[in-house]
Amino acid sequence: MTISISKEFQQKCPGLKLGILQANVQIQSDYPELLNLISTETTHISTSLVIEDISKLPAIAAARKGYKAVGKAPARYRLSAEALLRRTLNGKGLYKINNVVDALNLVSLKSGISIGGYDYQKIAGDVMLGIGEANELYQAIGRGELNIEFLPVVRDQIGAFGSPTSDSVRTMVTEDLQQFLMVFFSFDGLNELENSMTFARELLAQFADGEVIRSEII
Repeated sequence: MTISISKEFQQKCPGLKLGILQANVQIQSDYPELLNLISTETTHISTSLVIEDISKLPAIAAARKGYKAVGKAPARYRLSAEALLRRTLNGKGLYKINNVVDALNLVSLKSGISIGGYDYQKIAGDVMLGIGEANELYQAIGRGELNIEFLPVVRDQIGAFGSPTSDSVRTMVTEDLQQFLMVFFSFDGLNELENSMTFARELLAQFADGEVIRSEII
């Protein structure tokens, strides 16, 4: 599988970098140590940040600027990292899904980088990051049909399956997952990206028996 960025997207967001992490993993439903790490991080965020400051965080500010550059209002179609931070500051905590998805959410929460998490075996052919088109079909997890026109989206041979706003139902992680693909949407370039990918590798190794088979920055 090749993963690339369309020329149109590069022109509108020249600073964007994609972090790619692919790993063999084991899905688990019982992972108290990871949940303790998440609880520690959410407590730290709750005591050190207020909602009004979320948009000022470098990774979030750069991503919101990127959304505007491709034509989407970031306040209406919030980045997943921003949504996680707002949820935390509203006292709702993170969703408990499974060890793999929860590890991804912890990395995103800590870094401010929106990260897509996909079942690699559900992706068909090569992947490209581009801009969503009018009436392009997209079923978002927990949100139903999502208007992805002018949203950053990743597509395979079948169509759009990922976005910094929400992952799709088609490639979502289930208990049958064997190979996990993470895509880091870093509109802030390399800032925080390499550290975030390292943190993700550590979490997958510790809590999902993760064996990384691909790690690169595009």
